Amino acid sequence: MSQQFSLEINREECQRYTAYVKKDVKDVFTTIAFEAAYSLGKHVLTGHQDRDLPALTPVLRWRKGNKIAVRNETWFEKNCLSDDCAADLRLHGKLLLSGLHTRPHLALGGVRNVSLNLTISNTGDDAYDTNIYFNFSREVFYINFWQKEEKGISCELVDLDFLKCSVGFPFMRAQTKYHFAVIFDTSQLSGENDTLQFLVQAKSANPEHKLSDNSLDLSIPLVHETDTTITGVVTPTSFVYGNSIDASRFVQLEDMECNFQPLNLTFQAINKGPSRLPGSTVDIRIPNRLAGSGADIFSLPLFQVADGRGNCTPHRNPTPCTIPQEKESIFHSIFAFFTKSGRKVLDCDRPGRACMTISCSLGPQLKEEALSIDIKLLLNTEILKRDSSSVIQFVTRGSVQVNDRAVEVPKGLPEDISLVFEALHSQEPRGYVVGWIIAISLLVGILIFLLLAVLLWKMGFFRRRYREIIEAEKNRKDSDESWDWMEKNH
Repeated sequence: MSQQFSLEINREECQRYTAYVKKDVKDVFTTIAFEAAYSLGKHVLTGHQDRDLPALTPVLRWRKGNKIAVRNETWFEKNCLSDDCAADLRLHGKLLLSGLHTRPHLALGGVRNVSLNLTISNTGDDAYDTNIYFNFSREVFYINFWQKEEKGISCELVDLDFLKCSVGFPFMRAQTKYHFAVIFDTSQLSGENDTLQFLVQAKSANPEHKLSDNSLDLSIPLVHETDTTITGVVTPTSFVYGNSIDASRFVQLEDMECNFQPLNLTFQAINKGPSRLPGSTVDIRIPNRLAGSGADIFSLPLFQVADGRGNCTPHRNPTPCTIPQEKESIFHSIFAFFTKSGRKVLDCDRPGRACMTISCSLGPQLKEEALSIDIKLLLNTEILKRDSSSVIQFVTRGSVQVNDRAVEVPKGLPEDISLVFEALHSQEPRGYVVGWIIAISLLVGILIFLLLAVLLWKMGFFRRRYREIIEAEKNRKDSDESWDWMEKNH
């Protein structure tokens, strides 16, 4: 700015100027310098001049190398109790989850946002240009901040992972405390990192002697929290076996004499959320023997995870067609027919049962996504024929377990299932057994008749004098009638 004014000899002229500090000035420690430079203007003479020579003009006297100016400095007034105006900022805070989530971890996909509740206090001198800086992951997004009372807090997103909040500009008073919260969106967290971390630091333009309480490390573990369950179905749920059943109802493998009953099992592992499931394991247990030391009942020709999103451990039966070679007599066959009754339950949860275990590792699953496991079994019916039970019940059990990077929701859906299918004996004996039963029955009947005849003969049944007994009985009746007539006449 510039201004012109007139000066008279031996007379002082004073002029006042007002300068305003800009609002965004943050450096209150550097001195404010101001300078006034001056020069002579055009010299103007008043009155009539009749001289021939021009009038003399004034000149300024100055030293060589010096500027014709006046310079001075001033500074901001500071309320300092210490010699160096040292502030003492202290930062406290905690990380809170949105809603009613009080768990010690953040469930990916289940928590929409988090809040950093902060308290900053200054127990030293007035802290000029106080700022709080936030460093965080680029997968979270700054939403807004909230302050309980309007105290001059403002926040600016400097970068996608860097936030700056100004506190009490231009200075934070001594012995004051501010409370505010900063809210971040966590819905886009991928879970690649195990922890969500916020680094918070408070700084001011004042010197500070203790910086250990100026920073915070607020973090929370990231967990894939899921509610997994398993469902399943088996077809058929029952079948009939026996010697009288047509072999065309069964499956026969090449170069094998056994009749196999096909069974199809389908299991579905379902992720009910709220998080994405990074992986899981499904264990399927199938009772494979009638007795602990017996032959394997099942062979496993086919098993697969839908769309190739997993793999299962192979299980091979080296002898799928095993026919017990017990040479049983006709009497043993007849005895087995009459004693084949009752129900036998083969359950892997019961001790002493030999089971076939199929373990399948499944890939990632989104919320509400299901992965199917298809298993085809072939059951050797020849082994069942040697059992004395009329109904054999197979209880197949499946269970799902999440991997180490996920946790199950407490009190969630069941993680196991049982599938039941039954093998029903036809209860029809072989043809020659029927013939032998009839023959033996006739023989037994004849033997019983002969035995009764012999017993009666031994008891004298066939040696009694029936005619004498009949005549004696007749004479006795005639005598009784004559006696009755005589009594009536007298």
